[in-house]
Amino acid sequence: MGYTEAQKEATKRYNKKAYDRIDLFVQKGKRQIIKEFATAHGKSTNKFINEAIDKAMEEEK
Repeated sequence: MGYTEAQKEATKRYNKKAYDRIDLFVQKGKRQIIKEFATAHGKSTNKFINEAIDKAMEEEK
């Protein structure tokens, strides 16, 4: 059984309510490099970027 349209809509509504979105621009080709690096470390691109931000902010404290 696949992911239904109702499930997609429910997920979309939840994400809109629970998360802020940041658009990030990188040079052509860099997105794939970041994705491959994150995957090699067992993380999604999103998780990798969020952890990098958290680490930089923690170091600033």
